[in-house]
Parts: sequence; C-alpha cells; structure tokens
Amino acid sequence: MKEIRGDLWDYLGAAVLVITTGGAVSRKGECAMPRGCARQARERFPELPAVLGALIRQGGNHVYDLGHGLASFPVENSPYEVPGLGLIERSCTELVALADARNWPTVVVPRPGCGGGGLEWKEVRPILARHFDDRFRVISEKEFP
Repeated sequence: MKEIRGDLWDYLGAAVLVITTGGAVSRKGECAMPRGCARQARERFPELPAVLGALIRQGGNHVYDLGHGLASFPVENSPYEVPGLGLIERSCTELVALADARNWPTVVVPRPGCGGGGLEWKEVRPILARHFDDRFRVISEKEFP
C-alpha cells in the first residue's frame, strides 16, 4: 500500500477508483450516495445509484465492480451511522479478492470512513495496511498527519 496525495478523479481511466459507500437503498431502488466521493461519483455517473442499489438489493452491502473503472467499498450500512471498522475490514478483504479476480494492476482508494465519516486515519490505516499490497494507492487531498 502506498499513500498518495491528490484528487481521486485525476486517476479515472488510469486505475480502478474505489467509491466509499453505504448500504441504504431507497424505495426507488437507488443507493443513497449523499456525500464525499460517493456524491461525486453520482454526479459524474447518474445511473450509479440505481446500479448499486440493485446490486445491494440482490447481494447485500458488499464490494462490487460498478463499471466505468469504479468499485464500491462499503463503510456503513446507513448514512445516519458512523462508519464501522469491522465493515471496513470486510470491504478490504472483498476488494483485494475482486482486484485479484479482475487482475486490476492499480486501485486508488480514498481514506475510508475518514473525512465525512468522522473516523481518524490512525484508526483506519492499520486495517488497510494489513490487507492492501503494492497495487493499492490510498489517496488523500490533505497533508499527511
């Protein structure tokens, strides 16, 4: 795992981009994508809430290949709860398995649960470091603490 600084969207087309997500699905069948990189992804790809909502309804709140060079990464079950470290750990395991299955050479991941989620990077970093190999880049727009 390598830590980098910059804008996640600068890597679109050059790597698989990970979008931190929740598991809430509306009556219309759309995944709630209210803030952070999920909101940015929704604005760039308006069909994503329906695509991810259908995947969650069918298979649960898990990591999915969303097309467009994007993958989901659940950090919470609802936008009204604090991201869970256990769910982040499970998502790491699932993302590595998906990257292996798809032979993704580079995967760029925002700091999951940090920022809008309210977790501290010092809590999350050890979890990612246990799972991610040198294919994974963890991006931050801020200076590293």
